[in-house]
Amino acid sequence: MNVLQQVPRNALVWGIICLFALVAPHALRLPFWVLGVYLLAVGWRWQVYRGRWSFPRRKLKLAMIVSSFVGIYFSYGSFIGLEPTVALLLTAFALKFTELAHRQDAYVLIFLGYFVCLTEFLFSQDLLMTFYSLLCVTLLTTTLVALHQPGQHQFNRRTIRLAFVMLLQALPLMVVLFFLFPRIGPLWKMPTNSHTGTTGMSDFMKPGDIASLTQSDEVAFRVKFEGEIPPSSDLYWRGLVMSKLENGAWSTLGLYSVPAKEARPQAVSTTGDPLIYSVIMEPTNQQWLYGLRYAISSTPGVMATSDFRLISPTPVEVEYIYRARSWTGAELEPKLSEWRRKIETKLPPNANPRSRAFALEMRDAVESDAAFMSLVMNKFTTETYVYTLKPGQLLGRDAIDQFLFESRRGFCEHYASAFVFVMRAAGIPARVVAGYQGGEVNPVNKTVIVHQFDAHAWAEVWIKGRGWVRADPTAAVSPTRIEMGLEEAMESEGSFLSEMPLSPVRYRSVALLNELRLRYDALTYGWQSWVVGFDSGQQMQLLHRVFGEISARTFMAAFIGSWALVLIPVAISLFRGKDTFPMSPADKYYRMFCHRLSLIGLKRVSGEAPGDFARRVVAAIPEETEQVWNITSLYARMAYETGADGNRNDQNALEELIRAVSKFKPKAQRNAGGGLHPPV
Repeated sequence: MNVLQQVPRNALVWGIICLFALVAPHALRLPFWVLGVYLLAVGWRWQVYRGRWSFPRRKLKLAMIVSSFVGIYFSYGSFIGLEPTVALLLTAFALKFTELAHRQDAYVLIFLGYFVCLTEFLFSQDLLMTFYSLLCVTLLTTTLVALHQPGQHQFNRRTIRLAFVMLLQALPLMVVLFFLFPRIGPLWKMPTNSHTGTTGMSDFMKPGDIASLTQSDEVAFRVKFEGEIPPSSDLYWRGLVMSKLENGAWSTLGLYSVPAKEARPQAVSTTGDPLIYSVIMEPTNQQWLYGLRYAISSTPGVMATSDFRLISPTPVEVEYIYRARSWTGAELEPKLSEWRRKIETKLPPNANPRSRAFALEMRDAVESDAAFMSLVMNKFTTETYVYTLKPGQLLGRDAIDQFLFESRRGFCEHYASAFVFVMRAAGIPARVVAGYQGGEVNPVNKTVIVHQFDAHAWAEVWIKGRGWVRADPTAAVSPTRIEMGLEEAMESEGSFLSEMPLSPVRYRSVALLNELRLRYDALTYGWQSWVVGFDSGQQMQLLHRVFGEISARTFMAAFIGSWALVLIPVAISLFRGKDTFPMSPADKYYRMFCHRLSLIGLKRVSGEAPGDFARRVVAAIPEETEQVWNITSLYARMAYETGADGNRNDQNALEELIRAVSKFKPKAQRNAGGGLHPPV
């Protein structure tokens, strides 16, 4: 094989580093055997480099390909979906490494690596992931640079410097493209994350579901208010309205279970100024969004349902930004239809008889539904009920009876479920609302950070003349949870994030750690707002502010002109800069040797071999024969011969060359006419 077509050892090592760097972000979502394929590929190729193994033959490669396809299918159950597709790509990337024989193979592998790097953003567009992707791009570019250094047979860490400089030169172009390149929709729809669990709330709730969410410190969404931030006790983020109770679990009404005439929300009269805020929501793979009471969104595509929720037309698979206005004091549905009343009072037959009897008895003791609601709430306030993340098992058809009259220990979903059941048993329309309550105010950028542990469930009761009224029995049992948050409410129990001992949220009392955490979160919010959320609307607003009226001619002039402003300085620096490849010490001293000879009229011709030049010099100044041939042989040894270890840098020969050149001081010979002896 031609030496110039071989993959240098330096490029091979950088390629191995790229291989593992690119698969690292996907490691936890890949089947374990895919990581084994990576180890096998690297081991095989290294043994080929050492001459112990040969490249895999066609039948073996075919067997590995078929085995990979079969493994992916059995691991995911399908080839359709984002995860199996990415897993196939990553497996192919590893298998391609085993047949890395020529530079053409290396080009394919490197460009495939750039594509693999993009797949990381299909799962996360977090700021840290962006920095990590830039690192991967730098490593891939370093491998590309090393591939064009065929004489580099030792691993050279300095190769990354040139790659870093090249990326810095491309950085201005990236900025120009970010602001000016048109924001267009995808040409095709990517498959959804069908093989990963959803994050946060689900569309049904049974005892223990929300309590399990409180063991996660992940961010659910971040909110930025225009104006003052409301107190925590007013921050009830509605996401799901659960009107059906079946088999001990509450669930939402399906899209097709709502009659057409009930599908539109009733008109709501509003007074006063609304709360205006923007939300950056983390991916959930679900359609529901979160907002305060009676939220209306101006974001295109966001819709309102008949039970006054906000939903997205498609599942939220990436960070989603939307704006909303809320009137928290608005009357919702003051007139209740017969269909809605029937739905919101329905209970499973013969379940929880003690709760039913209690509801009927207590309802007869008061005059109004509002008074009955207050009476039931007072039961939670005055009697011994415990707010806990460890309520114990409550099973069977009569689980609400067990909770209300026996265990009296539960989390928010237990209290909300029992409260709504008692309301319905008394014939009062009621439903469970699930979402989040409160949030952590970040003083750095005045945003509200809502974590998964802020998940909460409460009740809505329909009162004649007032419409749907929020009722939160958790506030009656544990006011601290609503006013101060879960951490303070669980302080005595010690169960806050007990399954995440290394969570930084647990150490909010450590001033330095908390300051770093909040500053990073503020940086993340800025990244999501100004970079991830930079859509076509924001782009057009920016261009209008800068250029005024936008025409095709103006846009193209700005686009081409900005590129020229970036490329011209780079081109000038390249033309006026130094040699791309630094001069070796041997070349430096040999040039010094040639320079001293040129001073006496013996100038080396461009492209002349050192041996040919030495013969001319010896013919002209024979008394310097020994020194000339000594210097020439030392330089030839340094420049052209490779040692047993594959290294041309012979330190002893270099030191000897330096001494010989330093001593070499030729004198011109005089001819009979008194002039210098002409070179031969």
